[in-house]
Amino acid sequence: MTVHPSLQTYADAWTHSVEAISELVTPLVEGEWNRRTPCPGWSVRDIVSHVIGMESEMLGDPRPIHTLPRDLFHVTSEFARYTEMQVDVRRHHTAPEMTSELEYTIIRRARQLRNETRSPDTKVRAPLGTEQTLELAMRMRAFDIWVHEQDLRATLGMPGNLDSPGAFITRDVLLQGLARVVAKDAGAPANSAIVVDVHGPLEFMRTVRVDAQGRGTVDGAPSLGPLATIALDWETYVRLACGRVRYETVADRIKVEGDHDLADTILRAFAVTP
Repeated sequence: MTVHPSLQTYADAWTHSVEAISELVTPLVEGEWNRRTPCPGWSVRDIVSHVIGMESEMLGDPRPIHTLPRDLFHVTSEFARYTEMQVDVRRHHTAPEMTSELEYTIIRRARQLRNETRSPDTKVRAPLGTEQTLELAMRMRAFDIWVHEQDLRATLGMPGNLDSPGAFITRDVLLQGLARVVAKDAGAPANSAIVVDVHGPLEFMRTVRVDAQGRGTVDGAPSLGPLATIALDWETYVRLACGRVRYETVADRIKVEGDHDLADTILRAFAVTP
C-alpha cells in the first residue's frame, strides 16, 4: 500500500491494465508482434515498447541514445518524437526479448509502487525534460496503459475490461478535454449547452455549457434545452477521443438530436490526446 489513497487508486488501475497487457502478448508468436493496431503508426511490438519505455522513465532509467529514421510519417510533433524514441529502438527486438523486458519492467515498477512514500505533489520527471507532480504522472500512466490495453484487445480480437479501474480514470482524463473541444475547437455559440450521453459498460451523461465569453465548462447536471445531444457507446467515445477512428467511420454508432451541423463539427474535433 502507498501512503496516499489517491495514489493507490492509480497504482491499482495501472497494475490491473499492465498485467492484462502482459497476459495478452505473452502467448503471441513472432509474426503477431507486427500486427497493426488502432494507434496510428504503431504495431503490437511498438505499443509494448512504448509501455516498457515510459515505465522505465518512471523508474528513472536513462533514455536511449538513438537517431530516429526520417520516414516515420506518423511522427508529427516534438512530443511524438519523444515517445517514438523508446519505440523505434526496440523495433528489431524478438518476441522473447519483448516479453522478458516487459515482465522485468513490470516487476521493477510494481516494487517501486509498493514502496512509494512520496507525497502526491512531489515533482517528478515528465516528457520533453519538464516536470509534473507524482499524482499527475501516475494518473497519466494509468490512463495511457488502459488505452493501449484497449488498442491491443482491438487488434487481437479479445475485447474486455471496458469497465475496469483504468476505464474510470480514462473517462475522467478524457472529460477534461471535452469543454475545449465543444467551446473552442467546434466553436459552439455563447450561452449554449451540449449534452453528451454515453452508454455501455461505462455510463455517464455530461453537459458542456458555453458561457457568454465563449468559455466551456463540464458538469453532470442535465440541460433542459440543449442545442444538441450526442449519444454514443463508451467504446466509441474512447476511440474518438483518443484519435483511433474518424467520426465518419463510426457515425452509424452515434445518435444526434438537435443541431446536427454543430454535433458533426464537435465529433470531427473529438480527439483530445496528443
